Amino acid sequence: MALLHRAELRPSKLELLAGWLPGRQWFAGEAGAPVSRVAAYRFDDPAGEVGVETLLVRAGDGPVLQVPLTYRGAPLAGADEHLVGVIEHSVLGRRWAYDACGDPVYPPLLAAAVLADAGQAEEYFEVDGKREARPASMTLTGSRTGRPVPTGPVSAGPGDDGVTVVRVGDVELAVVRRPVPADVPAAGGLAGTWPGQDEPVLLAYAR
Repeated sequence: MALLHRAELRPSKLELLAGWLPGRQWFAGEAGAPVSRVAAYRFDDPAGEVGVETLLVRAGDGPVLQVPLTYRGAPLAGADEHLVGVIEHSVLGRRWAYDACGDPVYPPLLAAAVLADAGQAEEYFEVDGKREARPASMTLTGSRTGRPVPTGPVSAGPGDDGVTVVRVGDVELAVVRRPVPADVPAAGGLAGTWPGQDEPVLLAYAR
């Protein structure tokens, strides 16, 4: 479960990405163009400390880009190269936003979604002491491979063909940065749809 806050963010997530995305090798779109949100999904950090959100966005009229992010209340040691930027959150205070592929919290959560169809976190707002559900902006479908979800050391590195590779235990996962409709590999994958995108696009897969 992801508990959200009705808060003001400075800069906004999309403003942050407008400056960060053009420097990525996998970027496609107009550099300097406004970034718009297409859809999003979240995973739950079991420890409840780190926000884990994946944004699907466009820069100008460019293609859909997939940007997994983590939000932390303090800098992540040794992860400066993965820092997207710092956000001032009107409720939570200063938050450090990272490319989730470089955050150790993210790969095990992605592995559970890809290999065991763990799904996305349910989102709630707290209003006057009551929780109100926020409808999901997209649908996720993972594979039920029967493989155990790995635990153990995690790492990340560049991939090829517009993917970023993350590893957890003995499993290697490819995060598709420019997701398009594609078949889910036999080894397992994560696909998504959203309003206006009825044909599933491949978001991540085991390889």
